Amino acid sequence: MKLIILFASLLFSTFSFAGDEIYDESRDRHIPIDVSHPIEKKHCNEPQKCAVALLSAGYGVSHTKYAFLSKHLNQLGYMVVAIGHELENDPPLSVSGNLYETRSENWIRGAETLDFIKRRLASTYQNYNFNDLLLIGHSNGGDISSWLANDGKDYIDIVITLDHRRVPLPRRKDISVLSIRGSDYPADDGVLPSKREAKEYSMCVKEIPESRHNDMTDYGPKWLKDEITNVIDDFLNGTGCRVDS
Repeated sequence: MKLIILFASLLFSTFSFAGDEIYDESRDRHIPIDVSHPIEKKHCNEPQKCAVALLSAGYGVSHTKYAFLSKHLNQLGYMVVAIGHELENDPPLSVSGNLYETRSENWIRGAETLDFIKRRLASTYQNYNFNDLLLIGHSNGGDISSWLANDGKDYIDIVITLDHRRVPLPRRKDISVLSIRGSDYPADDGVLPSKREAKEYSMCVKEIPESRHNDMTDYGPKWLKDEITNVIDDFLNGTGCRVDS
């Protein structure tokens, strides 16, 4: 009888989670994910939930190729959900016209995916805090993270982007923001804060000299990956740019 009940609950659930994929029935999307847990997972419990980070891959890069970030955040006590946003049947990312307009469909879809994963996994991982999320994303994944943070969601605590270029960072006093910048491509006008905005909204922009946009993945040099994690450490512990919580 217990097996029948379990089967029925899975059959009629609005989503399914298979370890490396989560199904969004409302959009008929099989979303690739990779979940990694904090080193001290045993200390995560209902009274004292552990932190959660949603990691969004850059366009054309596998969500599994940011292990240097996932492992580091695991060491800092975060459960990390790495997400692959682009599926085989999705239209390609626009490369012409006003890119803010022509790519917005991709960012909207990605933001919906982040919101879906937040809502669904919160009930699966009850020892983790999905109400104060860290969103981290590289390139187009950073654009997606910024898009969702600009949507007024109240469950986002921190946004970290790795050299995203198109979507303005959120100017919100309830969200702390770090943007790590490469040295080979500039961001579009208005994406990064002015000095006044950075101070007013607890925003930090750190350029890494001699770094390249495409190297901010597991494929990049060790020195760059080390520098990225050092900047993240300084930001989160308040020794780099101040973080007001």
